[in-house]
This record gives sequence, C-alpha cells and structure tokens, in this order.
Amino acid sequence: MKSRIWHGTLALIVLASLLTQIVLTATDSAPHAGPPVDESAATRFVRLFSYFTIQSNLLVLIAAVGLARDPGRDGRIWRVIRLDALLGIVITGIVYSTILAGQVELHGAAYLANLGFHYLSPWVALLGWLLFGPRPRIDARTLAWAAVWPALWIGYTLAHGAVTDWYPYPFTDVTTLGYGQVLINLSMVVLIAMLLGTLLRVLDPRLRPGTPAVQDDAAPVSLPRQREAADRGVDQEA
Repeated sequence: MKSRIWHGTLALIVLASLLTQIVLTATDSAPHAGPPVDESAATRFVRLFSYFTIQSNLLVLIAAVGLARDPGRDGRIWRVIRLDALLGIVITGIVYSTILAGQVELHGAAYLANLGFHYLSPWVALLGWLLFGPRPRIDARTLAWAAVWPALWIGYTLAHGAVTDWYPYPFTDVTTLGYGQVLINLSMVVLIAMLLGTLLRVLDPRLRPGTPAVQDDAAPVSLPRQREAADRGVDQEA
C-alpha cells in the first residue's frame, strides 16, 4: 500500500507539471533564455518534447503509474523503461541543479512546473526506488538496453540542431561551442550515467528486497524453498 501511494503521488506530481508546461507552451507564455522568438505552436511543441527533461519525466510517469497499479511489476521491456526513467530523471536533477539552474527567472505556473520537473520528480523517484524497489531488476542486459534511449537522444539532438540551428541546452549548442566541446560535454553526461547505472546495479541486490515480483505458478520452486518444505515435512512426520 505504501508503494502504491508513493508512486501514485509521484505520478500526480509529474502529470501536473507536464500539463502546466503544455499549457504554457500552447499559450506561448513559457519563459526561456534570450530575446523573444516568434515560433509556431508546432515548433514550440517539437522543441518541448526534444528536452531530455521532458522525456525523462514522461518515462517517470509511465513507471510511476505502472508501479502504482502493480508494485511488483516485472518484465524485460519494463525493466529497461524503469531503469531509463530512474537514470534519466536523476541525471536531469543533477545537471539542472549544477549547470542550468538560475539561467531563467521563473514565476507562477512556470516556477511550479520547474519545481516538479527538476526538484521533486528526481529525488522522489530515487527515494521511491531505494525504499520500495521492486528488486532485483537491474542486470547487465537491462543496463545495456537502457543505453539505447540516451544514445538516440544525443543523435537526435545533434541532427535536429544541424537542421534547425536550435539546441535544447547551452552545453549542447554546437553553434556556440563547436562539435568538439559539445561532444566532450555529452561524453561527461554519459560517463555520469554509466557510473550511476553501475552503482544502481551494485546496490540493487544488496538493498532490502522491496516489493517482490508475483511468482508464476508454473515457475520452479527455488532450492531454499524446497529445503524449507522438506524440513517441514520431516517435522510433521516426527
């Protein structure tokens, strides 16, 4: 029950932030750095969903809703989504608080959306994983597949920027920094993600079990359970 409430609350935080940001984008009232730019609504929305922050929060929303419905959820694809959500949102929180915070002055609805995206969502998601799991879920295969989405985002960001001359973050701006510096910047972010992913994998089986997956009736009983059942049988015969 605690896990359901936790992840349900996280889902509401992210959903409220996303809806607020969508309204700000639709009405062209979202604050941004630099002078005002005349953009179409379609362009604004393409750019909105090009942000790593937004994509990370969308993954968190999917994961949180799934865990609110089934705290023991499991599955190969699910493990990748869950890990990508966790890694993506923690990287979002770290990068924003250390590099991006304070570049744009925010008020009202924009401030609340930013609070949800960059401060509440990252640390509520991480704390939820630490408290409730479910675990173990992070193996080498999951970690490898989780690298696909960040790689695609990097490729898309550079290709989209080459065509439109727009980049979502200052440290990805090839026009200002050049490809060499941008690739170094992105490599540092990837390195942080790899270290974080490795740390999560090491911690995953060592932390409290959290919410275990529901066992399939057809699944074989583990050896410790077989021994426990055998011991009970001996006791009953005695």
